[in-house]
Amino acid sequence: MSVRTADPTALARDLLRCPSVTPAEGGALGLIEGILKPVGFDIHRVTFTEPGTAPVENLYARIGGTGPHLVFAGHTDVVPPGEQAKWTHPPFAGEVVGGTLYGRGAVDMKGAVACALAATLDHLAARGGKPKGSISFLITGDEESIAVNGTVKLLKWAAERGEAFDHCILGEPSNVAALGDTIKIGRRGSLNGTLVITGKQGHVAYPERADNPVRGLVALMSALMDAPLDQGNARFDPSNLEFTSIDIGNPVVNLIPGEARARFNIRFNDHHNHASLRMLIEKRAATAAGRIRWHIDWEPSNASSFVADPGPFIDLVSGAIKDVTGRAPKLSTTGGTSDARFIKDYCPVLEFGLVGQTMHQVDECTPVADLTTLTAVYRDILDRYFK
Repeated sequence: MSVRTADPTALARDLLRCPSVTPAEGGALGLIEGILKPVGFDIHRVTFTEPGTAPVENLYARIGGTGPHLVFAGHTDVVPPGEQAKWTHPPFAGEVVGGTLYGRGAVDMKGAVACALAATLDHLAARGGKPKGSISFLITGDEESIAVNGTVKLLKWAAERGEAFDHCILGEPSNVAALGDTIKIGRRGSLNGTLVITGKQGHVAYPERADNPVRGLVALMSALMDAPLDQGNARFDPSNLEFTSIDIGNPVVNLIPGEARARFNIRFNDHHNHASLRMLIEKRAATAAGRIRWHIDWEPSNASSFVADPGPFIDLVSGAIKDVTGRAPKLSTTGGTSDARFIKDYCPVLEFGLVGQTMHQVDECTPVADLTTLTAVYRDILDRYFK
């Protein structure tokens, strides 16, 4: 079968023109199917849902029937563009101006998906259309939302079909300042909670007849933020707890409220798990509370800390990056969560994509030169992996 090479900038432009704001498919998965199916990939488009959530369509594509099996993972869903009038270039136009590609998802992460597609087509074209092993694409439409109908279910669906993966490259925007400076080899976990203080409602002119929960909220918030959760370690930054909202719901100023609430998020390293972290926070709150009436509403979490062990796959990817970019990438576990937290249960996973400085911003963009370079890195990884 004859395989044509592809221009990563043109592919990225076409993907950006698909308005795939979560959970809308927006034509992005159809575009990928149209690229991969003619060159011999077996394509599956699978929709998952559960009560209370929107259905999400996902794509799994594979060529080859033997090992080793390398997977390119990613997502085509994007966050909303916000007020489009503030964009210099329309968010779904995929405009190239002055050597820069603009659009929602340019770096997070349709650009990397396009580079993986282009590199794969190039690799197959050089080998008569057949890989020396198997190459797959695991693409979700649910990463930017609650992530319950995307990668986590697609992986389970694939495993139940007998699919087994050896290694995975996830194209999240891992680089900090320049392409080639960072590989994500793990992530901290994430846990959300709401601190609830119960008081007694009353008139502000008679505070002795009431119990102002705001006082207790301030005291316990301070106690939870004052002492560090840990000092971190060689692989992870310290864990941190940050309050992100205070909600009292009081529309007037002459009423002491009966309840005050504050939401928080904890990003935690491998000193903790979900259970031990909840115990630690509740112990600290209890110690500081005295007579304050409080409780914490914990939210379910599917994000635990993880890190990839040193080994040949990290060496292979690092070597490809250095050969193409001239940079020796830093191995990092910083940043937020990603779908790597699900993939790591099935195979070793590394994150390497574009530079993330404009992700989720107005006028999200990437230099065209970075698309060309990332494609070359992915091509070098494929050539090394299947040598």
